[in-house]
Amino acid sequence: MATLVVISLALIATYAVRSVLHGRSRATADARTGELAGVVYAAAPPQEASKPTPAAVVGGGQYSPNVGQTFPDRVYWGVAHVHTGYSFDAGMFGITLTPDDLFRVARGGEVVMDNGVRFKQDRPLDWVAITDHAEYMGISDQIRAGSPDLLANPQGKRWYEMSKTSPQEGVKAAIEAVVSMQTGKPVFDASKLTAAAWAHAVEAAEKWNEPGVFTTLHGFEWTSAPGGNNLHRTVVFRDNAEHVSQVVPFSTFDSQDPADLWKYMDAYAKKTGGQVLAIPHNGNLSNGQMYSAETFEGKPMDRAYAEARAGHEPLLEATQIKGDSETHPYLSPNDEFANFERWDINFTKMEPAENSVLHGNYVRSALKLGLELDAKLGANPYKAGLIGGNDAHVGVVTQREDNFFGEFANGLPSPDRWKTPLAMVHNDPKQGPLISVWGEQAAGLGGVWARENTREGIWDALKRKEVYATTGDRPIIRVFAGWDFAQADLDRPDFAANGYAHGVPMGGDLSKAPVGKRPVFMVHAMRDPDGPNLDRIQIIKGWLGKDGKAQERIFDVAVSGGRKIGPDGRCKTPVGSTVDVPNATYTNTIGAATLSAYWKDPAFDATQHAFYYVRVIQIPSPRWTAYDQKRYGIKMADYVPMTVTDRAYTSPIWYSPAK
Repeated sequence: MATLVVISLALIATYAVRSVLHGRSRATADARTGELAGVVYAAAPPQEASKPTPAAVVGGGQYSPNVGQTFPDRVYWGVAHVHTGYSFDAGMFGITLTPDDLFRVARGGEVVMDNGVRFKQDRPLDWVAITDHAEYMGISDQIRAGSPDLLANPQGKRWYEMSKTSPQEGVKAAIEAVVSMQTGKPVFDASKLTAAAWAHAVEAAEKWNEPGVFTTLHGFEWTSAPGGNNLHRTVVFRDNAEHVSQVVPFSTFDSQDPADLWKYMDAYAKKTGGQVLAIPHNGNLSNGQMYSAETFEGKPMDRAYAEARAGHEPLLEATQIKGDSETHPYLSPNDEFANFERWDINFTKMEPAENSVLHGNYVRSALKLGLELDAKLGANPYKAGLIGGNDAHVGVVTQREDNFFGEFANGLPSPDRWKTPLAMVHNDPKQGPLISVWGEQAAGLGGVWARENTREGIWDALKRKEVYATTGDRPIIRVFAGWDFAQADLDRPDFAANGYAHGVPMGGDLSKAPVGKRPVFMVHAMRDPDGPNLDRIQIIKGWLGKDGKAQERIFDVAVSGGRKIGPDGRCKTPVGSTVDVPNATYTNTIGAATLSAYWKDPAFDATQHAFYYVRVIQIPSPRWTAYDQKRYGIKMADYVPMTVTDRAYTSPIWYSPAK
């Protein structure tokens, strides 16, 4: 009997996953009563009566409805931003793990970290792009080995001797490397070292790539940081070693200008016939420079530049360890969820960033600026999807609150890591240094809707923007927008096929609204089976006003727990919290396991450019700091947060009037 119960529970769980993916379920288990409760839908203006959209043509005339089916049918989880000891700011800080180690862990294996602690992820990943810094790539291995090429250079020999003297001297050497990167001038020619490290990285990615099971994407990080302002991009290739081995990574020592990176990408494509894309990341530390209306040289952006940026950079990194970059309370004062895991630092002056630069740091503002520039230039440089990155520099992907190993070597688990400063200036007794390890967030992941787990399948999904960002968990989210969806379409067994047949998915485009029509959105969301329940589904809308200025508005379109959405489209009642901080636990007795929404924009104007993206908010859960406090039996300062409200952001869907 016990075996039968286990099997039954497994079947129920499997059915729940498939139901959300294909639109077969509107019910969610209410953990408080053990009964089925209907999913709560948004309160919305009265909708005109409509019939379900016609059935999608499937099967190509064959009996099997799956014949000829090509639309993406599964989410694949991974990261396009993570580092090993090949990165100078990992290796020179004491991290020795290699690409082989990281791929092994990503596949579900274990590894011994550089502090002697064993590490294993909660679940394997589906795909990974290791993006070690192009600058001084592999130098730490050369230092440890006493490479003749390194020792032949006076500066290389000096760094070798410093690293052998003491860990503190090794850190000083790493800081010198960072300073040289900010100036764009290398202290010595490391091109031979970089080429050798790149060859090893390419070899490792080829070895671990297993089409259909686990995908490795070749990549690196271009680390432009003029004056300390973050303009970094991760560069991700679609191709195999045959192509990527024909080039070496482009570094900030080649140029600090992103336009030159794009030229490198074009040259690669011309030389090899391959394909490559770049992802701007960590814009919250750019001091207003990442998302600007100007070029790197400070000139007004023109159409050619806008088109080049949009073509080379189809995604923006919305969240990662060094803070969340969706939006900011100053930029979105009506957004009660905007004050989330923020890092607002001017690294040039080593002080808090001024409000005047924040609009250039956050992706929601970039999406809005893109609408304004499109109206002026006829091209939108920020027509980009949203993805989550990780940016761990410890040789593993570490995005779970209960399994967080920090960003750098000084953030590896220990009783005192939380108070280790990352920036010493602005030491406020009420909040500590400007930023410390406790300020790092456990994040993030990219969910990719694809047909197959191959390099081509994953990369193509990244390019077409059918991806979404999460701050660490793995909720399943699907959204379609169209003109003719009816309420009944939300519950169709062929939800996905119908969505693609009569609408567009995340990352897609709507244009030329039919007379009298408003865009219709259908959203399904299901919590991570090993994560917190869902609080609500929101749609974030940005549009271009009559004055040429972009505006924004938030709509709650589905909420849990029987709460109500008001006439203004907002639910003002918080979901509550079940977090037990002293024990670092929570329960899923609030929120919902699944939420669905059918929503029409009540304020749609067919003449206005607009974008819409979905934000799914989870119920509060213990932050990694609470887990540390419990495990080590310590008490952190009162200013250290102990709970977190994790979330996910989908790539937008854009609307453009007929031109």
